[in-house]
Amino acid sequence: MGKTYERIDGRLRKFIEGQPVYFVATAPLAADGHVNVSPKGRSGTFTVIDELTVAYLDFGGSTAETIAHLRENGRITLMWCAFDGPPTVVRVHGRGEPVFRDDPRFAGLLGRFEPGADGSALRAIVLVKADRVSDSCGFAVPFMDYRADRALHEEYFDRKTDEEFGTYCEGKEHVATSIDGLPALPLPLPPRPA
Repeated sequence: MGKTYERIDGRLRKFIEGQPVYFVATAPLAADGHVNVSPKGRSGTFTVIDELTVAYLDFGGSTAETIAHLRENGRITLMWCAFDGPPTVVRVHGRGEPVFRDDPRFAGLLGRFEPGADGSALRAIVLVKADRVSDSCGFAVPFMDYRADRALHEEYFDRKTDEEFGTYCEGKEHVATSIDGLPALPLPLPPRPA
């Protein structure tokens, strides 16, 4: 049976930090808006900051739906599934905010991640304050074996300068605004802090 927790610590923190993939869900306030679910998992790009605060690095890609939803309403849920070991699903429901490259907190937060995790195409750091932390059975979650991170994203964006990455973001249809027309990534993209 599922439980709720006062904080992210001990066994729960170890479980979260040990999963190679997790999922992030957000939605706009509009009843006809698009719900977004994104997989995350590049090694070293997630951290537990304290007992009720987590953060992950947000990299460029095809859209910026999560950023748009967080800017509008802050609601976010993160979910981890055990694909090996005991059958467990953990969810953190909370309030999130994107911390952009020109935010004075950006450099300090970046220092909380593993060295080298802030590779090319880093757009923001998503900071999440937990309102509810819970687990449930993962009896229906299949066993799967983790082999390695995919290097394609990193390799693709490593071939671009930061200026070229900014141009890439400006050329994508749903990076400055979400598919529902909400403000997403502020453009032009500020330079990365030194």
